[in-house]
Amino acid sequence: ICSLLTAYLLLHHEVPLRRSTALATATAFTTAPASFTTVTTAPALNNVFTDSGVSHRTRRAIVVNDGKANAIRDRITTVNNTKKITSAMKLVAAAKVRRAQDSVMATRPFSETLQSVFGGLINRLGGEAADLPLLTQREVNKVTLVVITGDRGLCGGYNSFMIKKAEARVNELKLQGIESDLILIGKKGATYFKRREIPIRAVYDCTQNPNSKQALAISEEIINSFLSGETDAVELLYTKFLSLIASSPSVRTLVPFSASEISQQGDEVFELTSAGGDFGVNRKELDVAEPQDFPNDMIFEQDPLQIVNSILPLYLNGQILRTLQESVASELAARMQSMQSASDNATDLAKRLSQEYNRARQAAVTQELLEIVSGASALE
Repeated sequence: ICSLLTAYLLLHHEVPLRRSTALATATAFTTAPASFTTVTTAPALNNVFTDSGVSHRTRRAIVVNDGKANAIRDRITTVNNTKKITSAMKLVAAAKVRRAQDSVMATRPFSETLQSVFGGLINRLGGEAADLPLLTQREVNKVTLVVITGDRGLCGGYNSFMIKKAEARVNELKLQGIESDLILIGKKGATYFKRREIPIRAVYDCTQNPNSKQALAISEEIINSFLSGETDAVELLYTKFLSLIASSPSVRTLVPFSASEISQQGDEVFELTSAGGDFGVNRKELDVAEPQDFPNDMIFEQDPLQIVNSILPLYLNGQILRTLQESVASELAARMQSMQSASDNATDLAKRLSQEYNRARQAAVTQELLEIVSGASALE
């Protein structure tokens, strides 16, 4: 009896079961299963003698996912989540660029007034102003470099360009027989140069919102170093903001000052725009502030030389604050561009992974069909 029962099952249920498996497998790959599962419902032993057609219609589908397809699907999800993060970081950087723009515009009236008063006093004093310590040129034996970098990464080559610029300037001074030391603004530059053999005078953080208090601490360190004779010149290395896709590492001399440069140097401001849904920058050149006219019969309560000597630290403080704001704007613009590139790369990668995922599913279905056909042919 057992032999007859086994023969009946093999003859009447084996081939329909394989055909039902093929149909269920093809149905499973037309959906998006949640994980690697295998669910099989076999006919009950007490129903083996029922009609085979009814049994096949009530049997549940077999859901089979290939491990490679699951891994690709998980990677697509990860890439899409990363794209959301980079897009959000781009928008945050754009908002901070606009805030930096507002800070620059807020300090502009003070800078114009200071430049106008200084120009008028220089015209009134003539050659007497050259005797001021901060305007005196002397033989350069040691130079202090003020290097502005960022506190964070994910901003393309912003930090690396400035670090390379500072190293090149140090080597250039060394070839000329001039000693140098560093005042570092920003954690990235401080972390890098602390591992080098270049003397470091002071280290400051570069926040995303520079203020006058931070600029005052840096300017006091510069003036004290110069007036005490510890250094003969101070140079500033910062990133000049050109546009959202371009910036330029620049070098300028801070101390000693040049009276003609202060009174005749123009300025420029930038404005972030979003016309047509795309971010852009409009730059505007500003004329030199007209020197204030002081009549010859005007009597000053203080000596004009003392007034000029008091204006110079204020001018230095304003220049440092301005370069900090411009460097922060350059960093944020570089971060915007970097995050945009990352979002574009994530879109391309997700598209390629989707194609690879579909190919893997098609290959799995084809392999299943070939196995089913081969098994059915072997039974004939």
